Amino acid sequence: MDSLYLQAWKEGLLTARIEESRALLADCTLCPRRCGVDRLAGELGVCQTGTLAEIASYGPHFGEESVLVGEHGSGTIFFCGCSLTCLFCQNYDISHPVAGSCEAVDAARLGNIMVELQHQGCHNINLVTPSHVIPQILASLPCAIDSGLTVPLVYNCSGYEEIESLKLLEGIVDIYMPDFKFWKGESAKKYAHAADYPEKARAACIEMQRQVGDLKINEEGLAERGLMVRHLLMPHGQEQSREILRFLAESISRNCFVNIMDQYRPCGKIRDFPELQETIAPEDYQAALDMAAEFGLNRLDVKDFGMLMRNLFRT
Repeated sequence: MDSLYLQAWKEGLLTARIEESRALLADCTLCPRRCGVDRLAGELGVCQTGTLAEIASYGPHFGEESVLVGEHGSGTIFFCGCSLTCLFCQNYDISHPVAGSCEAVDAARLGNIMVELQHQGCHNINLVTPSHVIPQILASLPCAIDSGLTVPLVYNCSGYEEIESLKLLEGIVDIYMPDFKFWKGESAKKYAHAADYPEKARAACIEMQRQVGDLKINEEGLAERGLMVRHLLMPHGQEQSREILRFLAESISRNCFVNIMDQYRPCGKIRDFPELQETIAPEDYQAALDMAAEFGLNRLDVKDFGMLMRNLFRT
C-alpha cells in the first residue's frame, strides 16, 4: 500500500496544502488555543514555536505500539512545544521547553531526518506532538519524497485538534494516533487549562476516522493506514475511561484499534494536586480492559514484554 502523501505530491495536492497551511501562521489558529499570533514574524503563542519547527530528539523507538514498532522500530520525531500542555506531562521538559533547549529545523533538515530514519530501517515516521507544526511538516515532505521517503506517516497527537487543521492533512497522513485523556471538561480545565478538550477530541476522532477508516495491518503485522487511539488511564479516572471507551465503540467503530495505557506516573507540576500523585493499579488496568470488552472493542494493543525486553537489549 503506497503512502498517501506520495499521491498527494504527484497530484499537486501537497503543494496546495503547504501554501494554505503556511498562511495560517500569520494569524495562528492551527490548534484550539487559536492564539492569533503572527508566527511568521516570530511571535509566540501557547506552543512557544515560531516559524521553524523545533525538535528535542529523533530515532528508532521500540516502546510504541507493536504494530508500529515491528522489527526495526518506529521512527519517532519528538517536536518541542505543545498545544495542550498538561501539567502532568511525562515529557514535561519537551512540551514546556525553555529557550534554546531544542533544535530549530528548516524544511530541508526535517525532511532529511525523516529519510535518515527510513534508512535506519524504521517502519514509519512517527510525528510526536505535531499539531502546532503542521505547516512545517507539510513543507518538509517534498524534500523527503525527493530523497526517497515511502514509509507511512503517523500523526501522534494529544487529541486536542482543530478540524480545519486536520483537513489540511487529508490524503497526506496515513495513520492517525490521538490520545483521548479526559471525558469531563472540568478535568481538562483543571489539569490542562483546556475545558473544551473533550468536545475537540471527540470531533477529532470522528474526522480522523472519516479520513482513514479502521486501522489496516499488513501481512507483516505492521500498521499501514487508519486510526488507532490511545487512552491514558488517569488516577481515579475510571468513570471517564468508561465514557471514552463507550464513545469509541459507539461513535467511531467497534473495530477501532485501541491502546489502553497504564503508564501514568507522577510527573511535571502536580505538587498541588494530591489526586495525581498516584500510579495506576493493576486492577484498574484490568477494569479498563473489561470495559473495552463490554463495549465490543476487541482490537487492543497487547503488551509483549518479551519483545520489549529483546528490543531494549538489542545490540
